[in-house]
Amino acid sequence: MTVRGLKEALDLSAFALPEGDRDVRGGYAGDLLSWVMGRAREGDAWLTIMSNANIVAVATLADVSCILLCEGVEPDKGVAGLAAEKGINLLGSGRSVFELSALVKELL
Repeated sequence: MTVRGLKEALDLSAFALPEGDRDVRGGYAGDLLSWVMGRAREGDAWLTIMSNANIVAVATLADVSCILLCEGVEPDKGVAGLAAEKGINLLGSGRSVFELSALVKELL
């Protein structure tokens, strides 16, 4: 499934969608950035409540397919633009991390 397909299937908000055709191969949920860098896999959808510019750097290093901001969190000022500039798909949902993780797993 592509990031764009995930967005449509789960009715996600798009803060930045520069690579919507990128495949989503799995998922990872976590907020400790150093932990995510070492454990998220290439192509994962990363679910988090973190919203600062550091998420873009971590997403780039981990080569995740997208960042999913959960629980109604919106990116801090300038983060969506930075994500678009760096080619990072940044989406959002009002759902909890638990609920959204389950829905992502069902689709993959």
